[in-house]
Amino acid sequence: MTIANFATADAALVTLDLQQGVVSTYAKEPAFITRAAGVVAEARRAHVPVIHVRVAFRPGVPEASQRNQFLSTVKGSAPHQRFFSDASGAFHPGLGVESQDLVVTKSRVGAFAGTDLELLLRAAERHSLVLLGIATSGAVLATALQAADLDYRTFVVKDCCADAPMSVHDHLVIDVLPRQATVVAAEEIVAALRAA
Repeated sequence: MTIANFATADAALVTLDLQQGVVSTYAKEPAFITRAAGVVAEARRAHVPVIHVRVAFRPGVPEASQRNQFLSTVKGSAPHQRFFSDASGAFHPGLGVESQDLVVTKSRVGAFAGTDLELLLRAAERHSLVLLGIATSGAVLATALQAADLDYRTFVVKDCCADAPMSVHDHLVIDVLPRQATVVAAEEIVAALRAA
């Protein structure tokens, strides 16, 4: 599959965990959020639904099982819980979330687990996903793999994803994600959206 297979009538743009605390921790490049916001704005212009996925927990993190390594760490630490709440848990203001955008809240790494994301995609008859967000080794990888298993055509916007260290990101977008998704640059997806 290549970017030539991309069709706006079939697509939805899904941003993953682009919350203030997450972006400030993982995306060290100043242009990162501007580039991501540019893709989001172009998707809106092309009438592609924009879905922002955020991670959040109830007070005390009752969603966490002690068997879940990541969530049990969040549950056991007040600073980790605060990381996903208040200003830190809000969408990054540079992303430019608008009222017509859809918001999905998750309490797992992947965007499909325990959410209504698939319901929203099915209702809109969208079978292609454009994914961008943080972290490449977390939300992006988990969501891309699940999307592939659910038979979505998946496009990962590599320069609108980030991880720490970035060597992990590089390995994933070069060696791992291309097995399940089409990995593209922001300028490629923007060009495809403008051509629609």
